[in-house]
Amino acid sequence: MNITSYESDIVAWAREQAALIRAGRFEHLDLAHIAEEIEDVGKSETRELANRMAVLLGHLLKWQYQPKKRETGFSWILTIKDQRKRIAVRLKKTPSLQSSLHDQDWIDDAWSDALALARKETGLEDQVGHTVFPEYCPWSMADVLQTDWLPEDTIEGD
Repeated sequence: MNITSYESDIVAWAREQAALIRAGRFEHLDLAHIAEEIEDVGKSETRELANRMAVLLGHLLKWQYQPKKRETGFSWILTIKDQRKRIAVRLKKTPSLQSSLHDQDWIDDAWSDALALARKETGLEDQVGHTVFPEYCPWSMADVLQTDWLPEDTIEGD
């Protein structure tokens, strides 16, 4: 069996590595890259959860800070519900991701991405160009993920 290098074609390499495992030809395995790919699966799952959380948080910010736009922003509530559902599915399929919801660094990273989304989509800034949004997430992750929870109104800045 010709072994494709990891660097030249990762898809062909992955198929060959799987075939080698199934055939019990362990001496031919590229263990270093296999270990790297297994770690990357975990990182990918964590990134997906963080991306979904950032979208959820960003839409909760839009909901809170632009109450006058809720009627025209009906898609906000749909996005909020959809992200909560997808996050719940991800957490059910990968229970070890629950620990991310208690990791302040992870929450801060998701919040930073949520702020970027909310700034871009709302244009809400003060006269000096600073965001009107809080620097840190003011909500508990339990509230954020609760089916019917929405943040209280803040005076709309536009």
